[in-house]
Amino acid sequence: MSANPALLIPPAPTVSVFPSPPPPLATLEFPIGWLLDHAAPPIKYRAAVDVAGLSAGVGSGLSHLPYAFEPALRLAVQQSTDGVWNNSMLALPSHRGDEFEGVGTVHAVRRLAEYGWDKESPSIYHARRILFRLLAEDNDPALLFEFGPALAKKPDAAAIISARQTLREAAAAALAQAGFESDPRLRGVANRVLEKIFNFLKSPLAEKPWIRIGNRQVLAAEAHPPSVSALAMLAHMPLFRNEHYEEMEALYRWLMRPLPRQEQVQLVGKRMVPVPLFVLGDMLPHRNAVEADVPAALAWLELVARLGFLRRNENWLKMHERFIDDCGRDGVWHPHKGLSMPRSSNPWCWASYPLEPSHAGDERWTDATFRIGLIARYSGRAINLR
Repeated sequence: MSANPALLIPPAPTVSVFPSPPPPLATLEFPIGWLLDHAAPPIKYRAAVDVAGLSAGVGSGLSHLPYAFEPALRLAVQQSTDGVWNNSMLALPSHRGDEFEGVGTVHAVRRLAEYGWDKESPSIYHARRILFRLLAEDNDPALLFEFGPALAKKPDAAAIISARQTLREAAAAALAQAGFESDPRLRGVANRVLEKIFNFLKSPLAEKPWIRIGNRQVLAAEAHPPSVSALAMLAHMPLFRNEHYEEMEALYRWLMRPLPRQEQVQLVGKRMVPVPLFVLGDMLPHRNAVEADVPAALAWLELVARLGFLRRNENWLKMHERFIDDCGRDGVWHPHKGLSMPRSSNPWCWASYPLEPSHAGDERWTDATFRIGLIARYSGRAINLR
């Protein structure tokens, strides 16, 4: 008797509606002992609390470390009585002067947060008033800060709106990093910022955001890609992200795109304005990008790890693995080439790198060693303390 053909058809595979969990990652050997022996106080504190998960309650041996660090105190005392540093928000210190000379308020607050200062510490508490004012739709010309003088000479409604949006997102990033995620004012801005980004990402304009002006291709005025400030804000708002799954998925797909070759310039009103804070695709597409700017590469890996994207992206995961491979048997990172401490020209890295004031001896490697461990922690990798 011949077999029933129906019996020869294999059963349909069972399909789960839930994505498969990512495979487990190798355990990271984290040299907490070496860092406690060699690193500056804020790195000791962050390594112990944020990576090793040790307690730093009031009165503990760790709690005083961020506030006994001389550079942090020097940065704090440069704050004006109105809570602002140098009447600016996004200015960076000059390489020729003091390490904090001319720094803007957003970068100063982010730097203090990187040093481990709490949101209730005097300087951050004092700065939050002006940062929250920037979140509001306030038309006070004084709130344009460093953008004000140029816009006063050549008033342009579109440029003013663009400047206020830039300052609003930067202030939101600083407040989120400082620990104000639950504040309804910050959540309201986060909703508006994410809505603008999502509306752009799901529009046809996202596929072709460039227009030709003369012999140049520039971003259309209506284009609203994510800025690094918006990404930093979202990275420090995990509860908010969990409420916006669809938007975060669209954002992840955007960050996987190849970076365009066009220069980052946008049509704003009648002018073409540089928009260096826009993120137009994958900022870490290959090993050469890592070698070109190690601090920026670590900053990007930390950002995508906090956003929950690192383990989903094979390329970024390999970049982190490469940093781990460059750690010696003692768990301490050393550069792939040369013996010099890595430098960066990326303005958004200033607040986080370097936290170590000494650029000689073993202290050269404390910043990167700590960041590798921090990225591992946020990517869900098991950590073995040594």
